[in-house]
Amino acid sequence: MQQSLVRVLLRGIAIWLVIMGAETIHGILRSAFISPVIGDLRARQVSVLVGSILILTLTFVFIDRLNASALHQFVLVGIMWVVLTVGFEIVLGRFVMAVSWDRIVSDYNVAQGGLMIFGLLIMLLAPLMIGKLRRKI
Repeated sequence: MQQSLVRVLLRGIAIWLVIMGAETIHGILRSAFISPVIGDLRARQVSVLVGSILILTLTFVFIDRLNASALHQFVLVGIMWVVLTVGFEIVLGRFVMAVSWDRIVSDYNVAQGGLMIFGLLIMLLAPLMIGKLRRKI
């Protein structure tokens, strides 16, 4: 693996940590203020939209720090973010918060109203879209 790619991926992890921090705060606020008003499922659905806006905004703010210059670097960062996020969701949900597997999977099941797959799609494409927008590619 090229040394420059390793640097880009490490910077990508740092940006992902910022995104996860913002998403964690967002999730706490959702549970405390939105879920009691509109219900848990509807709050999680709205949360995907708000979370996607957070991801795109933070990617826009930090894309220069990624220091990526090639298409494959932006794509690999997006893939890495999705893999890390799914792992984070499983570890936090299942092993820290003791959420059932059915509940975790339901977030990804569109037939059950879960929209998380769309949030992950935004996360996957965010580095590429923002990189093109900011003319980094």
